[in-house]
Amino acid sequence: MRTHRTTQLRKRSEALPLVFRSMNSARIPPLRIIPLGGLEEVGRNMTVLEYQNDIIIIDMGLQFPEEDMPGIDYIIPNVQYLLPKRQNIRGIIITHAHYDHIGAIPHLIPQLGERIPLYATDITCAIIKRRQEDYKHYGTKLNLNTITNATKLQLGTFKIEFFGVSHNVPGSVGVVTHTPAGIIVHTGDFKIDLKSDIAGRTEVEKIKALGRKNVLALLSDSTNAREAGHQFSEQDIKVELEEIIRDATGRLIIGTFASLLGRLNQIIQLAEKYKKKVVIEGRSMKINVEIAQQLGYMHFDKKTIIPVQDVDRYPPERIMILATGAQGEDRAVLMRLANREHRHLEIQAGDTVVFSSSVIPGNERTVQRLTDKLYREGADVINYRMLDIHAGGHAKREDLKQMVQWVKPKYLAPIEGNHSFLKMHARAAVEAGFPAERIIIADNGQVIEARDGAIKLTDERVPANYVFVDGLGVGDIGEGVLRDREALSKDGMFVIIATIDSQTGKIRGSPD
Repeated sequence: MRTHRTTQLRKRSEALPLVFRSMNSARIPPLRIIPLGGLEEVGRNMTVLEYQNDIIIIDMGLQFPEEDMPGIDYIIPNVQYLLPKRQNIRGIIITHAHYDHIGAIPHLIPQLGERIPLYATDITCAIIKRRQEDYKHYGTKLNLNTITNATKLQLGTFKIEFFGVSHNVPGSVGVVTHTPAGIIVHTGDFKIDLKSDIAGRTEVEKIKALGRKNVLALLSDSTNAREAGHQFSEQDIKVELEEIIRDATGRLIIGTFASLLGRLNQIIQLAEKYKKKVVIEGRSMKINVEIAQQLGYMHFDKKTIIPVQDVDRYPPERIMILATGAQGEDRAVLMRLANREHRHLEIQAGDTVVFSSSVIPGNERTVQRLTDKLYREGADVINYRMLDIHAGGHAKREDLKQMVQWVKPKYLAPIEGNHSFLKMHARAAVEAGFPAERIIIADNGQVIEARDGAIKLTDERVPANYVFVDGLGVGDIGEGVLRDREALSKDGMFVIIATIDSQTGKIRGSPD
């Protein structure tokens, strides 16, 4: 009898910790992962990690406007959810210097607070600092802090580490965040380039080591998930570019992104090799090249660069022009050349225009319009679909599979792309053997919760609607104004000008 009673008591005592453990588990707060942008578009990247009273933010980018947004400069994330919690923000981590990751900083830091430290690599900090000069009217001072791939940070309850990634701007990093709920890995923008470190080195061994650390979730770049195969290496692109530069019989005008500093470095060095002079046209490109050279990311003889006014002093075959505007932007250099609006340059017969950048989704029509204009002016055009002259900065499907296989996360959350891109990323992961039930596809503002080694997509949503920047106005343009502007752009407007006598209230003369 005593033995039976003892057995019963032991069973009860063994059961009690399970009950208490279940109750305590329910009380443990979850890690909240909140994407405020970047999950339904290319751009506006911003992700919040929140645990109790500690918040960190990864990236703070802008999105360029679409064709049905007349007058809008760009779009930034909505931080309404963060405003009452500003005192809890321990830091902002910036993965790299592209505007879709840094572009909202001048507008959002005044709202969130100058005290908040921003962490980024040296070149990213320098570009952020230089851009801030365009927003002096805010009077905001940034708390910038330089990190390297080896830096370790403690931000509240979060322990942060970094790993280097190849992209198309130097100083790009992925972020490893140790949280009470598990390890969260954010890739930032990346590609896997094992041949070249022209624009950042893929730290393969560091990434593979994550696969032995029981990573809870991988938040991974989806921008190029539509593309099959592996991304080109910058080394392969160098071979193609060298042939074009070597064989050019007239002027070469190369259009690319101002932030493609590794590519720009290659082009200028090839120009030196073939005794050409280089003109850099485009304010942002000039600034970025200057910063990169000062920090040692670009190496070339300064005498290779000449002012645009000196172009006519050299034969056409010795001139190379690096220009912004490969996306067909209205006021960028290439479009001004095509429209004969540039102060010092115009397209000449025999010019070859090289588009060394892929087309951002949504810009296809404007790029085609630019191409047609250039042909009308007598230029030949080479784009990246004719030759392998553009290695994108984003992983294609086979690279995305490789990242999952290296990191071995328990859960995968595709980020950075339109909804269809996220779904294609998920499909690629399943093809590589990743369980479909452990793939989290969220919308902007949709809260993801992590607790007890599991992640779930909740029904909770925080504000994540568009905030429009229009000149000095931020967030004061609504959908109604955009509809009115679009109607005006199609139908025009009718203005009557009349002089009214202030004494009699009658019209003087005839109205115009």
